[in-house]
Amino acid sequence: MEQPIAIDTSIPNAGRVYDYVLGGHHSFEADRQAAEYMISLVPSTRKWVRMLRMFLQEAVLQLAEEGFTYFLDLGSGLPTVEHIHQLVPHARVIYVDNDPVVTAYGTQLLEGHPNARYLPMDIRDIHNLLRSPIIPEMFGDERKVAIGFNAITCFLKEEEIKRIAQALYDWAAPGSKMFATFETKNPDLMTPRMQQFLDMFERMGSPYCFLTLEESREWMKPWEADERGFRPLAEWLGLQDQITEEDREGVELEFYGAILVKK
Repeated sequence: MEQPIAIDTSIPNAGRVYDYVLGGHHSFEADRQAAEYMISLVPSTRKWVRMLRMFLQEAVLQLAEEGFTYFLDLGSGLPTVEHIHQLVPHARVIYVDNDPVVTAYGTQLLEGHPNARYLPMDIRDIHNLLRSPIIPEMFGDERKVAIGFNAITCFLKEEEIKRIAQALYDWAAPGSKMFATFETKNPDLMTPRMQQFLDMFERMGSPYCFLTLEESREWMKPWEADERGFRPLAEWLGLQDQITEEDREGVELEFYGAILVKK
């Protein structure tokens, strides 16, 4: 019989912190304290995080309207707050994360949802991930899929992003699409508060790195953005008037989204 996972509730967890900032309820006091501290350092955190989830929701609904019924979501975190399987319950969804706390929680949350499964794997091990028996169990032979790459490039290194993007491109059928986000700032700018914010991710075991827009475009090749290109999330969502100069936190913060295509 599989033993339940031991959870140290005194240590904040990035997945649960994210869920708390989104307004979810799957967190402990340490997660809530860490989240509130990080918001005190970078007050626009809650706004950016909510836009990341709103972009995911917008992209999923658009792709479902285009006929996609198979979704492979990478670095999923907790499947809460209107995640993919809730938005398109008829679709088959595979969530992927390497955090044992997140995957244990996620598996529990998906009980009663036969069209959704949680795959506990590190997306950096992308070739073995794509060979997982869960994929044919859920997708059969179908490889024209929608792929989620939302809010995770900031946790990956250049070589990892390039390798994952290429492996997914080689595996997916033509016509497949990927919805992806990219967290950027001016690489020459840093503030003490932003540095403390990044230090918190280090302490949670999830180092956080900002990209530039140019790196975001280059590292995702050979995937190509659709006709809308790489656009600020606020523009995708029609919320341009809700982003202020203060929200850029003195480092020119900008969060981009793109729908990428395998031609």
